[in-house]
Amino acid sequence: MFRILVIIISFVMPFLLVQRKVEAQLQDVPVIHAYSIVEGEEDRLFFPSFVWVDPISSEVYVIDGKSRIIIYTSDFFPLFTLDKRDGIESPQGLTLDAEGNLYVVQSATKDNPRHRISVFNACLKWVRDIYLKGFEGSGSFKPYRLAMDKAGNIYVAGSYFPGVLVLNNQGRLLEIISPEEEGRKVELNDVTLDKAGRIYLVSAEMGHIYVYDKNRKFLFKFGRKGGSTGKLSRPMAVGVDNRNGTIYVVDYMRHTVSVYDKAGNYLFEFGGLGLSAGWFQYPRDISVDPKGRILIADTFNNRVEVYQPKE
Repeated sequence: MFRILVIIISFVMPFLLVQRKVEAQLQDVPVIHAYSIVEGEEDRLFFPSFVWVDPISSEVYVIDGKSRIIIYTSDFFPLFTLDKRDGIESPQGLTLDAEGNLYVVQSATKDNPRHRISVFNACLKWVRDIYLKGFEGSGSFKPYRLAMDKAGNIYVAGSYFPGVLVLNNQGRLLEIISPEEEGRKVELNDVTLDKAGRIYLVSAEMGHIYVYDKNRKFLFKFGRKGGSTGKLSRPMAVGVDNRNGTIYVVDYMRHTVSVYDKAGNYLFEFGGLGLSAGWFQYPRDISVDPKGRILIADTFNNRVEVYQPKE
């Protein structure tokens, strides 16, 4: 019994000390924890890995570990769920076009062994699938995230491929955006567009975010690889506050969100490893709503955390 108690204390105490240390460091940051989304339409969230806010309606879309899409109202009331009964088998990311059609990246399954983008109409009925083909490396490319510009072009990031695909809304390949570091193309795991059409590409491998203009011309990169304050260990996703251009980067391994100005200059970070509200365990995604509220998919805590800037 004594040995078990010692083991438990040895495991828990470092965890609590880290949380208290981070709490002391972050108590003056200019954001505050506002809300935790833990319930789905039918039951509790289970390892949510994706969160996205519709910039028009402010509805919130969450993908969780039960291979379902849960849609919430702007005040976080669960509204509707899409799952296998609706053609959702293995969702990874999603976006909406100007007509309200839903585009969902789905990875291969036993029943459908091809990666694809599934398109649903505004009534959430399946319309068609777009298969990713016709480019070198398409056989190993596993799509993970997508975004859409004002012209309806689709941007797809994924694994085992050095670049982001640019497709028209029918799935025809237009271009591949491929940042380079030290003479080689880097793998990218996320793509986000802001209201002005700027394109943000995230590389967890390099700890960098690459920024392009609306014409897909490179502007700058930011972020420093590392495991300490002000650095990015494994950045997973970017959210942009369209009111002022503030950039939020969620870091899976440091359990934090790093904040930058619109030019990529580091400002501060918030979060930290913990179980209680306001802390994170391996967060995977981030989105910012039109009010500036920051939503984080806090994956291993089975919730979506909501922060808001201090007035």
